[in-house]
Amino acid sequence: MAPERPRVLILGGGFGGLAAAKALKHAPVDVTLVDRTNHHLFQPLLYQVATAGLAAPSIAAPIRHILRAQRNVRVLMGEVVDIDLAQRSVRLAEGGTLGYEHLIVATGATHSYFGHDDWAAHAPGLKTLADAQGIRARLLDAFERAERSTDATERSALLRFVVIGGGPTGVEMAGTLAEIARHTLPGEFRHIDPASAEILLLEGGPRVLAAYPDALSESAKRQLESLGVRVKLGAKVVGIGAEGVEVEREGTRERLPTRNVIWGAGVKASPLGALLATAAGIEPDRAGRVPVQADLTLPGHPAVQVIGDLAAQSIDGQPVPGIAPAAKQMGQHAARNLLARLDGKAAAAFRYRDYGSMATIGRHRAIGVIGGLRFTGLVAWWLWLFAHIVFLIGFRNRLVVLMDWASQYWTMQRHARVFPPRDRDGR
Repeated sequence: MAPERPRVLILGGGFGGLAAAKALKHAPVDVTLVDRTNHHLFQPLLYQVATAGLAAPSIAAPIRHILRAQRNVRVLMGEVVDIDLAQRSVRLAEGGTLGYEHLIVATGATHSYFGHDDWAAHAPGLKTLADAQGIRARLLDAFERAERSTDATERSALLRFVVIGGGPTGVEMAGTLAEIARHTLPGEFRHIDPASAEILLLEGGPRVLAAYPDALSESAKRQLESLGVRVKLGAKVVGIGAEGVEVEREGTRERLPTRNVIWGAGVKASPLGALLATAAGIEPDRAGRVPVQADLTLPGHPAVQVIGDLAAQSIDGQPVPGIAPAAKQMGQHAARNLLARLDGKAAAAFRYRDYGSMATIGRHRAIGVIGGLRFTGLVAWWLWLFAHIVFLIGFRNRLVVLMDWASQYWTMQRHARVFPPRDRDGR
């Protein structure tokens, strides 16, 4: 009778979890991958679904389909609600438990409202397909409601769009909203001028895209302003409600009447991070991430590895960024270390390889740093397009996205502008 193979349990089918599963394709192990959804999501393009540039299936693919040829993997759709490190098992909300010899936790991050969770009802974040589809409906419906409105004050609030947070998500959303208002919708309405819509980007810090060099950050701000986006720096949001946003800036408070607020100011680790930290008897960091050792293992638990946005990991004093390439590298490294342990070898410390980063602002507008070289404008935009096509999962997705982008480029139209009817409160 053949001996049982080690059981590897991977929680999360994002970039990190999927990379780990693929790296174990030829390993003598049995892998179970658990995710709350049935699909892998290419999150860097999620804002394009929210702004009607792409349809949801263009940036998502069923996890079962992706791993269909990998016979040592089974996929389960479920939600983990408890982890027993002593018994090496996890419990699912749907019922039942799953045992493991090796555990890789890659459940990612969610929105953080910095203690103001009540803001979520009025300022949705962007992490899931449901988030993107909800934001798309909210934004497009605002123009429809403005077209019907006979009240000038209400119409002004409907045509004011406030994006909170000057990171990549906020910058991409603000730039795209400006293009929709200025180039996509004009000529389609009779009682409003979509081009008159006000797009505001609020950033609490001194500059947008703070992770980039000062010169590129300033270039991004200028490119946003060239699209008609009003960028307010040093703007601390102190209140969000159904009627608008309250902002404190330079000692002065200002109320911005609006019906359209998008949150892009902060993220925190998934709730599983706190659960895992408690089980291990350690403290998560301020963002809820789990401190890990140099080889990505949970302190005191060498059979458990934590990767991606859930892991609090620093290398040479610099935190590993919460981006897709870092998560993929962590997933691949976790798989290599797992195989090393099976062979009786020592695990290696994780080293992040920074191949560069890019952020798009709009048509022919972007910034990027690749191999120490800096790019702005048209060149950066083309590089951004190429990189995102290459890293998309699946040939079909690459082809569909490429065709949709080509159509948008020549027509300035966004063909995913459909949304279900909303209730009278705009929900």
